[in-house]
Formats: sequence, C-alpha cells, structure tokens
Amino acid sequence: MSKPYSRKLDRNPTFSSANKLVASRRQFLRIGGSLLGMLALSGLPSNVFGASKRLSRVAAYPFTLGVASGDPTSDSVILWTRIDPAALIGLGVDNDAIDVDYEVATDSNFTTIIRTGNIVAPPQLGYSAHLELRGLSPQTVYFYRWRLGGEISPVGRTKTAPLASASVQSFRFAVASCQQYEQGFFTAYDHMSKEDLDLIVHLGDYIYESSWGDVLVRRHEGPEIVTLNDYRARYTTYKSDADLQSAHASAPWAITWDDHEVDNNYASDIAEDDQTPDQLLARRAAAYQAFYEFTPIRLPVGRQGPDMPIYRRLRIGNLLEMSVLDTRQYRSDQACGDGRKRSCSAHMDSSRTLLGDAQKKWLFDSLASTDAVWNVLAQQIMMASLTSKDEQGETLWPMDIWDGYPFERDELLNHIHDRKTPNPIVLTGDIHSNWVADLKLNFEDARSKIVGTEFVGTSITSGGDGSDMTTYGETLLANNPHVKHYNGQRGYMVATVNDKNWQNDFRIVDKVTVRGAPIRTQASFVVEAGEAGAKRM
Repeated sequence: MSKPYSRKLDRNPTFSSANKLVASRRQFLRIGGSLLGMLALSGLPSNVFGASKRLSRVAAYPFTLGVASGDPTSDSVILWTRIDPAALIGLGVDNDAIDVDYEVATDSNFTTIIRTGNIVAPPQLGYSAHLELRGLSPQTVYFYRWRLGGEISPVGRTKTAPLASASVQSFRFAVASCQQYEQGFFTAYDHMSKEDLDLIVHLGDYIYESSWGDVLVRRHEGPEIVTLNDYRARYTTYKSDADLQSAHASAPWAITWDDHEVDNNYASDIAEDDQTPDQLLARRAAAYQAFYEFTPIRLPVGRQGPDMPIYRRLRIGNLLEMSVLDTRQYRSDQACGDGRKRSCSAHMDSSRTLLGDAQKKWLFDSLASTDAVWNVLAQQIMMASLTSKDEQGETLWPMDIWDGYPFERDELLNHIHDRKTPNPIVLTGDIHSNWVADLKLNFEDARSKIVGTEFVGTSITSGGDGSDMTTYGETLLANNPHVKHYNGQRGYMVATVNDKNWQNDFRIVDKVTVRGAPIRTQASFVVEAGEAGAKRM
C-alpha cells in the first residue's frame, strides 16, 4: 500500500549519498548468478551437501527466531528454522555450513517420533534451514523441533493437506497481511495462534523496508534497507517478536509478498523514486533471497537472479483450490503517476498487466479446469472497483490496485464467468482495512451480474489503532454500491469453509499501540455455494 508520499519523489538518500549499492549491469549479473547458486544449496542433507560442521556446543541459544512450517501438500510440508549467528561466535566455523538435526512426532510431547534426520544450514543463506519433509500421511497433524549443539528449538505444529480427491467436511484458516513493526504490537498473532487453524495465509508486507507514520511504539533496527544484510537484519527484527513466532509455530503458512518486502509500490523493475532499473533489480535480488531465507516456502522453480516465481497452488481435497498470486514482480508500471488519479492514456492501454503472461496463463488454465467446490485467489491488492470523485465530479482511479489495470481485471472476471469457475473467492490484503465486495462483470452497472466475492482483510498493525468507520470509508462506500462492508481497525480474517457455505469472520483488536488487547469478531459474512455474493450474518 502506498505510504503518504508521492510517487517519483527524490526520497532516496540510501542510493544518492550513502551509495550502499551501486548496481552496474556487471554487478547486477554477478548478484543474480550468486543468488541462483545460493538457493541451490537449500534443504540439502549433510551427506549430500559435502563439507559441513556438526557442533557439540553453541555459544548462545541458536533458535531465537523460532520455527515455522509452510506450503503443505497431502504428503509433504516445509519445515523452517534459522541459526542465530551469535550461537556460532568463537567456535571456529566461520563460513562453514552447519548440520541441524530435526525430529517429527505425532504428539507434542514427542513420545511417538516418526522421523529424524539432519540438513545443512549454509552461511550463504544466512544459516537458514528449509526441510521439505516428504512421505507424510494426508490431513494429519504433526509436531516438529530442531536440535543443535545440545539446544532444542520450540515445538512447532503443522498439518498436511487432504488428498486432492478427498471429500473434506470443513477447513478453517486465517488470513493476515501488513505488519509494520513500529506502528503496533503483534497482539493479533497471539490470538491467532490459539484459533486451532488448519492454515494461515499471509498476503504480503511481512516486513517494511522503511519507517513511516507519526505514532511509533517501537523502532526498526536501522534506516531504509537496500542490501542483503540490511534485509536480513530487518527480518530478524520482525521475526524476533514472540507473538509472530507463536503464530508460525501453531500452523502451516502459505506466504506471498507485496511491495514492502522490496520497496514501496515498485512495479517489476520500476521504482517509485530515482532508482534505476538496474539498481532496483539488484535490490530486488537481495530482497527476494532474504524473503526465501526467512519464510517457510518451497524452493521456487525457475529462479534466476532477481526473478523468483512464487505463484503456486494449494489443494485442499475437493473442497478448495487456492491460487497464491504475485501482483508485483511482473506488473506494468502504475499509470498516470500512481496515486488516486483521473484516467489517462496509459490507464486506457489494454496491453498493461498485473500478472504477466506466464502467471496469467497458469491462472486462467486452472480456473477453466478446476473441479474444487471453492476456488480462491489469494493475492495482494483490491480487485473490486474502489473509485471516488474529485471536486469536479470526475472519477478518480486508485492506480496501484486492480482499478489501475481495468482491462486485465475485466478479462479475468469474464474468464471466470465464461468458464463457469465454481464459487470464486478473492482474498486480499494491502489496504489496511476490512472490506466485503461483490465482483461484477461491470462495476458501473448496478444490474450487472455478480460473478464472485472478495474479502479484504485489514492489517496486523500497519496504520496504528484505526477506527471502525472513517471519512475515507464512508466516501468509498457511498461511491461503490457493490461494496458491502468497511472497517478500519486492526486484526485478521478467519474463514470456515464446507461444501455448502463459506463463512468469513473479521477478527479485530481495538488497540495495537498497547500490548494485550482482547480479540473480538467485528462482523461475519457468509457465501452460499452456487450463489455469488456475500450476506451479513
């Protein structure tokens, strides 16, 4: 989501004066090739990796960032941890890969251990460990932990997905996004960790690359981040939070990125300020590597330099198919100078894209052939139209969201309608507020057919405490009759899904500027299978 400064301003002291990353074409290619080689090291067992060190002791507790799991299938899941470099000081293992042991059990006390082994945590990946654990039973809860030098990690809980053809009675998952560390405490994650969820979906802005806002309750460890070490330090700050660690340990996650994992409102290789494309691509390569290092995602296929395809699909039996999208890496530049603007010639260019050709084909093919009851697009930016009027009564279009790419949105919604995709649901983050909207073939026609439903989840902290209703919310509700709900507080969504209904609960905390605020359900909506559009419960 845009921060409160204008696009293309010269706000870039990191590049213009500190000169931390001078990205010539030669350096950019070197960085890209290095990234490709580094990611190839991920998840290797020690007997395959080659030279690695097994430690009998450590200098400090190594698992300070906790544990996590993600991207579950019916027979596998990714397990994650990271060794704190402070644990290796003085041990004579500089630049050595480290053996890390793991244990997997069917109970939290580890009385029935079903798998043990070890993998390497290489320094090239910041001593992160990604284990693709295979050969598991479908729709089964497992517990896992890591061992290093006599120390044991916290215990994590994960769960595999059902078989693709299985009839699933119910599936319950949370949706989160936008967690600016400085603007609030992650209280919502403490509550989320106690929800007994099958999955947690994160729609981006897991970190923020820079500071903004007037009410800050804690501080980032440094200024705006650019280099790989900068991004590693920022992720370390965020993942040191105990509430975030609890949520990661409670259930598997499916994570995608938005813009702040790299730079505010970037579009492919185009920055919002005076960074050159080569500079942004070098920065993007560092940011994407750090994203991989610190999140429990599968090793992206087709990665090369600053390019890292992370769009992917999760299958929950015959109940639900979720396409996890990337609306940043492949998009055309925002039209008309970005922001909320009148339309211009660039806005009316039908060749502009959010998804890029390959991702769009992948998505459209799936939507045309799916046999799941519910078909979910987990993505970053609001798809329903959210226009407003200026003082002259002219329409203003928010150029960073799907409104800024109207032809591709029309193409997508018409494809869903023409191919009769069953029960499409769009899940969205980015905008730091809760919304419910009907997705229509023509948003300007009140009688136009509804083809799907969009649930937009608010931020975990970004924007501070917020309020139930704002002038912004009132204005946009009045101008967009297809939008059924707005709330400007902090929290997350919980979806409870069966073959008859999709129930969406907006779970909110009234304060994030103080610790320990209680959780409550602000509103609930239901979508009935076979009938597009949400109804308030």
